[in-house]
Amino acid sequence: MRVGVIGATGRMGATVCAAIAADKNLELVAAVDTASTGSVVQGVTVSKDLRALADAKVDVAVDFTVAAASRVNLPWLAMHNMHAVVGTTGFTDQDIADFGKIFTASNCIVAPNFAIGAVLMMRFAEIAAPFFETAEIIEIHHDGKADSPSGTAISTAKRMAAASKDWAKDPTTHEAIAGARGARGPADIPIHAVRMRGVVANQEVVLGTQGQTLTIRHDTIDRASFMPGVVLACKKIAEHKGFTLGLDKFLGI
Repeated sequence: MRVGVIGATGRMGATVCAAIAADKNLELVAAVDTASTGSVVQGVTVSKDLRALADAKVDVAVDFTVAAASRVNLPWLAMHNMHAVVGTTGFTDQDIADFGKIFTASNCIVAPNFAIGAVLMMRFAEIAAPFFETAEIIEIHHDGKADSPSGTAISTAKRMAAASKDWAKDPTTHEAIAGARGARGPADIPIHAVRMRGVVANQEVVLGTQGQTLTIRHDTIDRASFMPGVVLACKKIAEHKGFTLGLDKFLGI
């Protein structure tokens, strides 16, 4: 399968290019990035123009950019009948609805997290939700991440809220410092976003009920952790018609 990468010289994009080039069943044939035009990634010259994907006869394009760029990239890919594997975060619910309408001749997956351990963490939190009345999500990312909270945290809260409607009301009546209790996600589940140097990404879901707590935690030590999920998505995207939200559908969980 012929693969192109958008955002090819970013931290995630460069790692994706290396993973695609290393897989014997995938071929890296195009790289697009507005910041490093003319540079070479894994033997492929970087272009600033999406037309490079069409020129290279790309089957699937991997997009790890920012939400504003992906809102332009995805309609273009759909118009040119290319499959899309998207790791960009920061999308709104309306964005997701729009993407679901435009992919008819080709397929698209948008995943808040491609690390298989993180996908399992979200599933475990969803399973646990009906057995607890309180929960909070703490996500920590490197200080280069522009959006907060993370797409993974939002997706986790949505899945937990869908799994249970019986969440206790927060007893806090006064915050000495505004925002001390975090942002309110679906079902008013508090989400706390931390940005600091020295980390890549991790998320902790803490659930509590009378006399006990359950902590579910995933740590991303290296961006290489996302690559098995990205490679899997590239190989399976042709089998999943239309638009898919979340890697769990590709994993069968």
